[in-house]
Amino acid sequence: MLPYTCGLDAAADVIGGKWKPRILWALHHGPQRFGELRKEIEGVTEKMLIQQLRDLERRDIVHREVFHQVPPKVEYSLTELGETLNAALAPLDAWGAEHLEELELTRGRRA
Repeated sequence: MLPYTCGLDAAADVIGGKWKPRILWALHHGPQRFGELRKEIEGVTEKMLIQQLRDLERRDIVHREVFHQVPPKVEYSLTELGETLNAALAPLDAWGAEHLEELELTRGRRA
């Protein structure tokens, strides 16, 4: 693996892809169970959600807590590092919301 060349390179490596930012945003409300996340993140498959959560957990962005009870219960939440990353995503969310109509119009445009 090559070293990161800048902070944006490192951040993009952590949140790269379609689902990770949406997972992080869903968790900013507080801990959620897997099924709750799957319902909130429309379109994600169970397999993809599991993969993305595992990667975020490995990077210490998401915490997975297992409650030893019957039936088994697992909750996902943001770590301190994840909270700071979500705070960094807030301006990006605001920008997207501000330019939503323009971005929808240019979405399918080809060069």
